[in-house]
Amino acid sequence: MEKRTDKNSYTIFFAIGMVIVVGSLLAFIASSLKPTIDENKRLEKQQNILYAMGVNENDESSATFVSTEKAPELFKQYVTKQLVIQGEKISEDDQAYLIDVKKQQSNAKAGIERKLPLFIGQKDGKTFYIAPIRGKGLWDAVWAFVSMDENMVVQGAYFDHQGETAGLGANIKERFFMDDFIGENLLNTSGNFVGINISKSNADPLNKDKNDNEVDAIAGATITGDGVAAMIKSELRLYMPYFKTLKQ
Repeated sequence: MEKRTDKNSYTIFFAIGMVIVVGSLLAFIASSLKPTIDENKRLEKQQNILYAMGVNENDESSATFVSTEKAPELFKQYVTKQLVIQGEKISEDDQAYLIDVKKQQSNAKAGIERKLPLFIGQKDGKTFYIAPIRGKGLWDAVWAFVSMDENMVVQGAYFDHQGETAGLGANIKERFFMDDFIGENLLNTSGNFVGINISKSNADPLNKDKNDNEVDAIAGATITGDGVAAMIKSELRLYMPYFKTLKQ
């Protein structure tokens, strides 16, 4: 008996079968790799936090994390406390670095009180307060880990992005941009929170003035820079009440 494979029904059943097989295979692979993916994300967050407080392997020009092998021990050594700020409630949580900032932003939009993770580190006799923040660039998400002292003066920062233009907006993760933030004030001379502008008309290209609340923009990356500035203003402002408690 001749087997017919040119019927529409055969094509439909074959396609359904392939979808089931491929879907099952992908689900199995995703499930198998999930522990590895989760571990990599955990290590990356530790590296980001350490980088922002100056624990890294930078050379003269490039930004380099500590290795994944060293990250857990260095994180334990330098990060002395992890806090979760939720409204007026402040609690310690040694898993605070696993809080999903994107999810917390969505919760806030839905009227659910947001959790703000904050990491306190000690290095060379100085105290660092590191906050993870997230915003929107030109094409997709941008995010950062910003380290501050008790006066909300930036001590270090690590920026990253999902899909900014190579050679332009993607340069937010280059040292020549990130290092400009070191020493910049998030407060103005009156003590009010104003954030840091990314300015094309910045009259301080060598970034010597740390009280002007702005750094030099990246050429050709205006929208990305505006997104970074907006992220800093909207996200770090939320930590202002906590920093006020440090003065009490």
